[in-house]
Amino acid sequence: MCRVAGVARVRLSVQERREELLRAAVEQIEARGVAAVRIADVAAALGVSNALVLYHFSTKEKLVAAAFTYAAEGDLAHLRKLLARRTTALRRLRAAVRWYAPTDRAKGWRLWIEGWSAALRDPALRDVTRDLDRQWKAALTEVITEGVAAGEFRCPSPMDTALRLTALLDGLAVQMTAYEGAVSRARTQQWADEALAHELPPAV
Repeated sequence: MCRVAGVARVRLSVQERREELLRAAVEQIEARGVAAVRIADVAAALGVSNALVLYHFSTKEKLVAAAFTYAAEGDLAHLRKLLARRTTALRRLRAAVRWYAPTDRAKGWRLWIEGWSAALRDPALRDVTRDLDRQWKAALTEVITEGVAAGEFRCPSPMDTALRLTALLDGLAVQMTAYEGAVSRARTQQWADEALAHELPPAV
């Protein structure tokens, strides 16, 4: 047990402490943006010293890149869980697309839009966001390929379809996040379902 600013804190393992810091960093990036967030903001959110944050992540850039990696791993784990369900490929894809689609407030998308913007100037962050994008498309491509092989639907190029679907959802996320009220959640889900039906017509 340690005490910071008069508050008792449970002593965490190195891994637990890193995860706590990464969760706080994700929250601060969503709230403040990559450019504005500081080591001090993450430390203050947890009631720890700046030195503790820097002990685990020697620079802000390393903390930000690790935070995006942490968030990406969580999203990918959830995606794979959805795509591993014991049901048809189409139902798995529909569940994945609906989960991926932005909601009304699009809170989680703020993080990724921040990441895309910062990645234009930060090679390390660009590698993180590019790898996430590649893994998302690969996971969708694999299930689309399974559906074609099972005779559920037709699709001449599963990889191209995965790219078009994610591009549509990414674009809608930007609209909903940057321009409040531009597109409703219901309209977003409708367009996502229509895109899925257009891309994957029933096998004849």
